[in-house]
Amino acid sequence: MVEVLDTIMNEINDVLGKVKKEELQSVIDRLDKSGRIFVSGEGRSGFSARGFAMRLMHLGYTVFFVGETITPAMEVGDVFIGVSGSGKSAGVVNDAEKAVKAGCTVIAVTSKPDSPLAAQSQCTLVIPGTVKGDAGSERGSVQLLSSLFDQCLHITLDALCLLISYRDHTANDTATKAHW
Repeated sequence: MVEVLDTIMNEINDVLGKVKKEELQSVIDRLDKSGRIFVSGEGRSGFSARGFAMRLMHLGYTVFFVGETITPAMEVGDVFIGVSGSGKSAGVVNDAEKAVKAGCTVIAVTSKPDSPLAAQSQCTLVIPGTVKGDAGSERGSVQLLSSLFDQCLHITLDALCLLISYRDHTANDTATKAHW
């Protein structure tokens, strides 16, 4: 039992050690409170993407999760963040294409820098965790499906929010006041 937990933690540490600081900074540089942010994701990655959108709201950003009934149309100058481990999730790639047509800045969060999602983006944050389509030597994890990517995604997006809170001088008390 403990060995499995140790293996999972070692896998997470290995992936997080490969996330590039420059890519994190590039995402941070594209986010400010003067504009709107749209976030899209499917499945388990979508749950992490929703958590990320929620945390951005707590930090004072105007943010929407694509597909919700209250999500407005994207406009020129908005930022779109698409989250897909494979970079091939049809809905997320379609949303990214719409964002490009609307004149938005597109940010891809994926494990695959050569994916269709990344091809739509001006900025890609690569979290090189194993995803469900990886096989053979590409697999890199004892965990099922995209568990490794999803675990590292959640941690990386939380770290991104923490870095944004430092930049914006947003204290925990301020974020707590924005919490439902």
